[in-house]
Amino acid sequence: MALKKIQYRTRGTCCALMNVVLDDNKIYDIEFIGGCPGNLLGIKSLVKGMDIDTVIEKFNGITCGSKPTSCPDQLSKCLIEYKKQEEQKIVK
Repeated sequence: MALKKIQYRTRGTCCALMNVVLDDNKIYDIEFIGGCPGNLLGIKSLVKGMDIDTVIEKFNGITCGSKPTSCPDQLSKCLIEYKKQEEQKIVK
């Protein structure tokens, strides 16, 4: 098991920081700092064990009220950024 840890500072949401642990392109664990505890515990439970591409597909573009983003959308952006960084490592 080669766990990878990501720390992502969110933009435009009540949750200020996400600590995501990945194992083989799947979400192993996630911690949300700030935000709505019940909703974020639900998201954590939902995505544990899920492939990151599936999370991106399901969460990308979700908004929160009048905000142009949401905690699920920010999680998808975190994972998209991670994938881009991993692709750059392969190219180098």
